[in-house]
Amino acid sequence: MITTEQKKTAQWAMDYALKNGCQSARLGLYNNSNTSFEIRDMKIDRLSQASENGLSIQIFVDGKFGSYSTNRLDKSELESFIKNAIDSTRYLAEDKARTLPDPALYFKGDKPDLELYDNTFEKINPDDKVALAMKVCDEIMGKNERVISSNSSYSDGDNFGYYLTSNGFEGHSSSSYYSLFGSASIKGDGDARPESYWYESSLFYDGLKKDGIGTRALERALGKLGQTKINSGKMQMVVDFMNSRQLLSPVIGAMYGAAIQQKNSFLLDKLDQKVFNANVTIVDEPHLIKSSGARYFDNEGVATKHQNIFDAGILKTYFIDTYHGKKLDVPQTISSPSILTLPPSDKDLNALVAAVDKGILVTGFNGGNCNGTTGDFSYGIEGFLIEKGKLAQPINEMNVTGNMITLWNNLAAFGNDARKDSSWRIPSLLFDNVDFSGI
Repeated sequence: MITTEQKKTAQWAMDYALKNGCQSARLGLYNNSNTSFEIRDMKIDRLSQASENGLSIQIFVDGKFGSYSTNRLDKSELESFIKNAIDSTRYLAEDKARTLPDPALYFKGDKPDLELYDNTFEKINPDDKVALAMKVCDEIMGKNERVISSNSSYSDGDNFGYYLTSNGFEGHSSSSYYSLFGSASIKGDGDARPESYWYESSLFYDGLKKDGIGTRALERALGKLGQTKINSGKMQMVVDFMNSRQLLSPVIGAMYGAAIQQKNSFLLDKLDQKVFNANVTIVDEPHLIKSSGARYFDNEGVATKHQNIFDAGILKTYFIDTYHGKKLDVPQTISSPSILTLPPSDKDLNALVAAVDKGILVTGFNGGNCNGTTGDFSYGIEGFLIEKGKLAQPINEMNVTGNMITLWNNLAAFGNDARKDSSWRIPSLLFDNVDFSGI
C-alpha cells in the first residue's frame, strides 16, 4: 500500500525537480510484491518471494526528455538522484514532440472504485498456497500410466501505484492477482512426448478456481496421442479460446502510434474504413468492475473510455499517445487498450466445431510470425482434424498461412467462451477458406 508519507515524498520530489531546472515532469511511486511456489512431481521445486518499492520520474528539460528510476527513497538520496537526472537529460538530443498530455485529457477522479484489490491478500496462509499447487500436481501424477512428469505452480501478487504530473494529474491504483498452473508430460508413440497445460487466474482468492486444473492439463496432453500431419489444403479453421488472441495481437499491434508513425502497419490510412467483415466488432471496455485490465487512466494519466475499436468491420481508432500524436500531427487518443471484448454469440466451441464439414481445430500455435507492414503471417499449429462436425484426428507439425486482413474478412462465426480472467476477452473463432500446409 502507498502510505500518506510516501505520497508526500513523491510530491516533494516533484517540487524539487521543478525547482532545479526541470520545466515539467511525470512521476510514479510503486510498491509491488509477489510470491510463487513451484512443484515438480509432488515435490517443492522452487519458492520465491519478492517485494519492490521505487520511484520513476520522466523529466522534460529544455525540449529534451529523460526517464529514470530508483529504489532509494530517502530524501537526501533523491536530491542527488534528481539533480543527476536533470543534468544527464541536458546531454540528450532535443525532441519537441516529447511533452506531457493536454491536461484536459486527464482522468479527473470521482469515479466508483474498480474493486481490483483483494483485502484478504495478506491473510492467506502460505501452507494453503503450497497445498493448492500440490493438489494441481496430484491431479496429474499417477492418474494415467502414460504420465512421465507433472509441474504445477501457485503465484500471487499485489501492486500499488501513485502518479503525478506537473500539469495537474494525480492518480492511484491498486490490484491483486492469483493464479494456478499445471502441465503434464506423457509418453506418446515412439519418441513422442506430448505435453499440455491449463491455468486459472483471478483478482480475488475466493474467485480463483482451485479444482480440475491438473485434470484438464492431463486431458489435453492425452488428446495429443497419435498426432500426425494431414494433406495440405484450404479449409475452415476453428481457433479455441485459449489461442484466439494470437490472431488478434498483430491487428492490435498495427494500431499503435509507433507502427503508424513508422509506416510499419498494415492498417495504415485505414481509419474509418471497412477493413474486416461485419462480424468483427471489438470493444474496449475499461471500466468493468473486478476485471483484469480495468483502469480509469492509461500510463500517461489520460482518461480511458468505453469505445468500439472495430464496429461491424470498420476501424474506429488508433492507439495514439502524446508523443506519436505530435509526431503525426493528429489528435491523441489512448496509449493502449484496456479490456478488449468481442460481444459473445450463443455458440460454444462444440457448436462451432459441429458447424464444420472439414477443417482444423487449432489448440496451439508453435512459432511463426506476422509481418507488421503487410499483415502476411505463417504460424505452426497443432490441434485436430474436423470431419463432418466431429474431431477425427490429432494433428501437429502443420502451418497456417495467409494475410490478416483476408483472414478477418473470412470470420464466419465466434463463440461465447472468452476467458473472463483475461484482459483480452476473445472467444473461440471460426474462419472460412484458410490455407494449411502439411503433407
